[in-house]
Amino acid sequence: MTHYLYSVTPAELLYEDNGNHGSLLLQLSIASEMFDIALDLLQLFPSLATALDKIWKLNAVTQLSLLPDRFHSGSRLAFWQRWIYSCINIGPPIPFSDQMLQASSRPRKEVIKLLKFLGIKQIYDVKLNHIYSDELLRRMVKHISTLDFEKYDECGLFRAFNNAVKNGIVEMIVEMVKVCPNLMHTFDKNGRVFLMSSVAHRQEKIFSLFYGLEGRNGNFLSVTDVFDNTMLHCAGELSPSTQLARISGAALQMQRELQWYREVESIVNPRAKTYCNQNGETPGQLFTKSHEKLMAAGEKWMKQVATSSTVVGALIITVMFTAAFTVPGGNKDTGFPVFLHEKSFLIFIISDAISLFASSTSVLMFLGILTSRYSENDFLISFPRKLVIGLSTLFISVAAMMVAFCAALRIVMDGRLEVVIPVSLLAGIPVTLFILLQFPLLVEIFMSTYGPGIFNRKMKRWY
Repeated sequence: MTHYLYSVTPAELLYEDNGNHGSLLLQLSIASEMFDIALDLLQLFPSLATALDKIWKLNAVTQLSLLPDRFHSGSRLAFWQRWIYSCINIGPPIPFSDQMLQASSRPRKEVIKLLKFLGIKQIYDVKLNHIYSDELLRRMVKHISTLDFEKYDECGLFRAFNNAVKNGIVEMIVEMVKVCPNLMHTFDKNGRVFLMSSVAHRQEKIFSLFYGLEGRNGNFLSVTDVFDNTMLHCAGELSPSTQLARISGAALQMQRELQWYREVESIVNPRAKTYCNQNGETPGQLFTKSHEKLMAAGEKWMKQVATSSTVVGALIITVMFTAAFTVPGGNKDTGFPVFLHEKSFLIFIISDAISLFASSTSVLMFLGILTSRYSENDFLISFPRKLVIGLSTLFISVAAMMVAFCAALRIVMDGRLEVVIPVSLLAGIPVTLFILLQFPLLVEIFMSTYGPGIFNRKMKRWY
């Protein structure tokens, strides 16, 4: 219905009243993901990109800056989703008027049906939105390049640029800076340049753009905002709740905050560490003050995980230690096990030993967490490392315990596979549940601590 109404609407009507109607339609088309109509409007009237409507006092550029999920930099796909995303090949975006001139779209519909059947239609739609948004941005920036810098504020471009920084839209920042480098030196309402604002809003992809600047302009690092805060002060403030919510567990949230603080600390002037803001606080003092509650929550979370895991590990130690001396089949009069020379018995003993040693290591790691003094720096490396070792060895101990159980069952049942196989399959359920419940957390902790990091220090020069 929308496409039909647009097709019968006179184009001149959309440009009347200083483009008010066209600007509204363009914004609504972008928000509703009707990108073909949006592209068609920009193709007919490029100036609609910066035309303000009379209702919201916004324009299409500002509207696009509020939608980070429309761009690749704002998407958060899992590993397998990123792989599928890279394999999907989509042609260039087509405006609505050009689509009407095409003879048939049957092949495209067949492809979409196939994607639905394979269960990757959602990823296809995500990439399609990204391609259309990139094309919209290019057309908008092309029009922006024709404007005088003095008109940027009047057209709401400063607001759009600051929104893009706040929402982490790398594509918009890069394209707008290329046509107007002065945007990098403009300030938001708090007197912060784009790099400082990216720290305050915890947008690591925007912050990483600093590493792609030629010469890495030091002027960005020495400015202060209206509260006399340096960039390191911004890193010392608590992250926005929307950013913290993306990280599992208060301890990992605290780790991420420390990673931000250390990263900013590594590039600013050493004097910034002792610089006081309007409240007379240094960055370190501000960090400690603003993260008191998060640190307490992180300590509580760590203790809960360590306590529950210690109980599980202690139970496994008890069971496996006992099993080592009460072997299946019993012992001969000589004291040697009856099934000493059976392969299943060898598997049982090895699995029992692995489970015992792994669970002992796990318990020691978690005890180390429980008895720690819980300082700020412990959340950066020490606690995550102990968690990785503790959870990994606990997983190994559970898996080895199930193997030992299956081996003992085969010995006791004298090789009756009709009983051994079904029970062994059931024994895999606890291991599977443990993987589903704990393995994602283990991977997240490992990647957060030992992975490549959230900052791209090797970013290629982009300006």
